[in-house]
Amino acid sequence: MIRRLVAALSIACAGTASAQGLSGPSSVEAELKPGDGLTDPQYRSEFPRNIAPGWFRWKDRLAESGFRFSVDYLALGQSTNADLGSGEAAGGIARVYGSWQATQRGSLTFKIEDRHGYTDVAPQFLGPDGGALSITGTAFNDNGLLLTNLFWTQRAENGAWTLQVGQIDVTDFVDIYGLVSPYSGFQNLSFNTNPTINTPNQGIGIAGGIKLSENFYAVASVADANADPSDPSFDVFSDGNLFKSFEIGYTSGFDRIYFDNVHLTLWHADAADDGSRAEDYGAVFSAAWFVDNKWMPFVRAGASKGTAALYDRSVSAGLGYYGRNTDLAGLGLNWAEARNIDGDQFTLEAFYRFSISPGLQITPSLQFISNPLLNPNQDSITLFSLRTRIVF
Repeated sequence: MIRRLVAALSIACAGTASAQGLSGPSSVEAELKPGDGLTDPQYRSEFPRNIAPGWFRWKDRLAESGFRFSVDYLALGQSTNADLGSGEAAGGIARVYGSWQATQRGSLTFKIEDRHGYTDVAPQFLGPDGGALSITGTAFNDNGLLLTNLFWTQRAENGAWTLQVGQIDVTDFVDIYGLVSPYSGFQNLSFNTNPTINTPNQGIGIAGGIKLSENFYAVASVADANADPSDPSFDVFSDGNLFKSFEIGYTSGFDRIYFDNVHLTLWHADAADDGSRAEDYGAVFSAAWFVDNKWMPFVRAGASKGTAALYDRSVSAGLGYYGRNTDLAGLGLNWAEARNIDGDQFTLEAFYRFSISPGLQITPSLQFISNPLLNPNQDSITLFSLRTRIVF
């Protein structure tokens, strides 16, 4: 998957027809590719392909004609020893996503999701519910039916540039690295898209990337800062409430663009006209390097000026390990400060993604939050999670 995922960032591609551009590990293009990029991955099982061979043969025939899609379901359960709140949360995400290669260099990408909670508190909100200023279950909320992707991608013939227009998700390409996906990697926002960035919900926007040299690239975007994927709107640029980003990065080679990657991202989000969101802006730095195609150490930091982003300052460091059977282990430590809240909060997350097959993964994880900023009466909070994913 990873090699093809890398190809999907077609700002870096020398341009096969299937390359989609601006696609990080949590993007549709990434989700459509099995595996983890290692040479000759060894799968434990062919489930669910072996129980529904006709379905997958049909999908394969469609893929040969340029239309690729998948249906998956993710479930996350969490339990915590916090003195406050409900102490547990569970939820699921049902998704249909795919892409249609309409022309040699143009494609249409779509993704529809239903995000729902099994409990009164969804996993995304279990951290604040228990007194931690922390998103412990990124993306697992109860927002219902969402249109999260519906955009056109156009690429240069030689892969020198890529443009995306439509309903986009800026977290697919803003400040990405190999472990960014909350569906297959870390669950805490501290180790996903940087928590000092006030990223908007999925909505109408324009994003582009360009290959500057053999090792340098740039990516920029303008998107709706007030986006609501449950009620998509095309009235975006008239009110001037926009999210803007610009990133410049270095990679060892464009076939490894977000595995060997160092980048600086600048961003700005306008205040909402109704006063519900303050103006916010900031900068983040990220460095990750894939060593021997097994180990990925990373260091990520950010700072913001405003009140809308989760943290005012944040520094994360950690390590990922990629097994040949497509297992993935991760360990991360985060330090954060929040505006107008005294104290420092530390977050540790450790997980192990057990890949039974390309279509079935089980991921237990542990989060430990020291000095929870919203509950100064408790020294620390421990949280256990179990995430599953099945793909058809």
